[in-house]
Amino acid sequence: MIVAGAIALPIGPVKLIRHAWAQSGERAVAFVKSTTEQLQTIANRTEAPQEMRDRLKNLIDSTTDVDDVARFSLGRFWRLATPDDQKQYVSLFHDLLVMKIADHLGEFKGVRVTVGLARRSADTEIVITTIEGPRTSVRRVDWVVSTATGTPKIVDLLAGDTSLRLTQSADFISYLARHDYNIQALIDAMRQMVARTPNVQR
Repeated sequence: MIVAGAIALPIGPVKLIRHAWAQSGERAVAFVKSTTEQLQTIANRTEAPQEMRDRLKNLIDSTTDVDDVARFSLGRFWRLATPDDQKQYVSLFHDLLVMKIADHLGEFKGVRVTVGLARRSADTEIVITTIEGPRTSVRRVDWVVSTATGTPKIVDLLAGDTSLRLTQSADFISYLARHDYNIQALIDAMRQMVARTPNVQR
């Protein structure tokens, strides 16, 4: 802003922005803490596989921007897919994500999760956690949380040098490259994977 011919430094707004970032980071940390606690609760329950998957699906749907991760994982091919292909793909992606996390849910049984601080990266907050199991070494997992919609949502997980959504995207693009970039072929393969998994109700 210009005041009396001089440039006035916007000290007030800068402080407000920093305060907003701090609040965003605190909210992301609390969100990840709640999410990991719910994951541990599900992992430590004794119940039928379908009940476990239902609980897990509800948790994933409420804490993860699955549609965004699905679109990212398909890369430039998302824009090439028909609206019907996009709808089928996203629906199947939801199922496959639940299956993948369910397969690794045992890793949250009896573990201790320590939630650290958050650091801002572009339009996301990255929350650092360490996971220590009774028979495993300490592992670091970073949770990438977006607050773009006003509600915290997980958009990626980082373990070591591995990004969940980058890895998934590489797998899909590799599959498409081997099948003449036929999106329907990928959708059919995803549907077959879901159909082969027991206790998955469509």
